[in-house]
Amino acid sequence: MSTTITKIDPESPEFKTELEKTIKFTDKVCSQFGFAYNPDMEINQGIQFGLTRNKLMHGKRYCPCFFITGNKEEDRICPCKPAIEHEIPEDGVCHCQIFCTPEYAASQAKTEEIEAVVHQHSRGLSTEECEFLLQKNNIDADELAALFEARELGMVTFKLVDVREWMEWKSGRIEGVDVLVPTSSFFQTLNEVGLQNSDNIIVYCHVGSRSAHCQRILTDMGFTKVSNLAHGIVGYNGKIVRG
Repeated sequence: MSTTITKIDPESPEFKTELEKTIKFTDKVCSQFGFAYNPDMEINQGIQFGLTRNKLMHGKRYCPCFFITGNKEEDRICPCKPAIEHEIPEDGVCHCQIFCTPEYAASQAKTEEIEAVVHQHSRGLSTEECEFLLQKNNIDADELAALFEARELGMVTFKLVDVREWMEWKSGRIEGVDVLVPTSSFFQTLNEVGLQNSDNIIVYCHVGSRSAHCQRILTDMGFTKVSNLAHGIVGYNGKIVRG
């Protein structure tokens, strides 16, 4: 079976000319609606290329993240109505992620900066960066290690909570963990360990699933700063205490 593939050369003068028009178009969308570009320029370039391709192939800048069906009611022309009315106001970013609220763009830029610091180990975190990390829903092993370092320097306070069972705790736990609150006796033990609703809390388990459940429970109970260690102790490459 043969397949017909439409090939558009991004190096062609035609494409480059249309791409310039697309960039001016997306600039105008940002200005008109008060949007900001995603701080990840690769995302923006990819979407601009897709919009340009669709303009050359179909005559309009259809959203490149959706199939073009030929149904005017379904096909999305950029900037699409769902993005303007729902996605950006509610989520801070459109489905394609090129257009954001200024607040979302600033938050993403800060996240990328901190991730570069913790994963490349180029320097220690600032107090502001520590506080920003502790607002995240999920943190990874490198981020926890950076927070441990900052806690030792007195820059930040948080409670690391192990929600596995006592048997698992004895077999091996993350060095620096503060309390054990087993999932099987979660509510009873929680009352005993004295956690405060305003505490910065990080929960972890074996792979991150039980702790995600406990995170939701704590949030429902009014705890305002609860992060989950993604991938749990299995994904942690720091020191483990046994016994």
